[in-house]
Amino acid sequence: MGKTLALLGLEPGRTVLGNALGDWFYALALGLLTFAVLLFLRRHVSARARLFMGRELPPGLRLVLTLAARTHLVLLLALSLLAGSKYLDLGARPERLTTAVIVVLVTLQAGIWLSALVRFYLEQQRGPAGDRSTKTMVTILQFVANLVIWSLVVLVALDNLGFQVKALLTGLGIGGIAVALAVQNVLGDLLASVSIALDKPFEIGDLLTLDAGYAGTVEAIGIKSTRLRSVTGEQIVMPNAELVKARIRNYGRLQERRSVFHFGVAQRTSRANLEAIPAIARAAVESCPGTRFERAHFQGFGAASLDFEVSYVVTNPEYLRFMDTQQSVNLALCEQFERRGIRLATPAATLIVEQADGAAAVAVIPGRTA
Repeated sequence: MGKTLALLGLEPGRTVLGNALGDWFYALALGLLTFAVLLFLRRHVSARARLFMGRELPPGLRLVLTLAARTHLVLLLALSLLAGSKYLDLGARPERLTTAVIVVLVTLQAGIWLSALVRFYLEQQRGPAGDRSTKTMVTILQFVANLVIWSLVVLVALDNLGFQVKALLTGLGIGGIAVALAVQNVLGDLLASVSIALDKPFEIGDLLTLDAGYAGTVEAIGIKSTRLRSVTGEQIVMPNAELVKARIRNYGRLQERRSVFHFGVAQRTSRANLEAIPAIARAAVESCPGTRFERAHFQGFGAASLDFEVSYVVTNPEYLRFMDTQQSVNLALCEQFERRGIRLATPAATLIVEQADGAAAVAVIPGRTA
């Protein structure tokens, strides 16, 4: 060792910070060796992770490979400094400085790992393949999680570097109240977006109608607002806070559609035809594929009609399919009514004729009843 130091132009007996140059040399060598070994292991694990990429692996193994791939050089540097410093007697002040630097580096790596862990968990919770809301949910929750994680990392780092974190937090608390009052709407929308991401009352592509009268298909769910495309083509931008408070009808999650419709026949319709109409309605519904008949009844007496109510279910939730089925049922009913001579009721009309002398003549034109 003495010859080596002499070749480097250093005095073998010289000390630096209370440690002989030989001890510094050994500490440096130990640190470099530790760094080289850790770097080799990191590259080996990263290569394995790339090799298994795209394969179906157990969640635990995928988590380990994910965290290994997100291991930064700062952690390797911190461990190398720790290994080298253990060989030296640095004294109180340098020891505190070294420890602070190591803790800060380890804290930064912990922040990187926590961020990767949150993202891994969120992706594990995603719906089936092709779930359109997954990307939005991951983006929103990842943003909030990163905000919390890196705030804690900064506070821990400042505390270890000797800053008065309590005084800083007190100042931030006072200033934070003022900022929160100024941006309370933005914070409300941000928290509402987290609520939407966790509860998932709707997804991208769902057709919504709101109690405020708005209706449209969800195009995007952002951190502050949600965008709907209305049936008339324009885009509706809704703040997330208002959307969370609204009553929403989500037609995107329909599994089937129920149709309840009414019609009236002429009051002079015979009893035999009245008794036959429920069976005619049932046959009209069952002639359409993808339907489930529920009921058909002579409901009551109208002012100029005998009223019937029919209910059935279309098992396909698509609106176009629903309207096509309703049209087919109506046409089948008209065909059967025409064959049997059953007439649909028409309302009576009142005609008021004003005569030349100012008098008014009132005539009631009855609806067609036979």
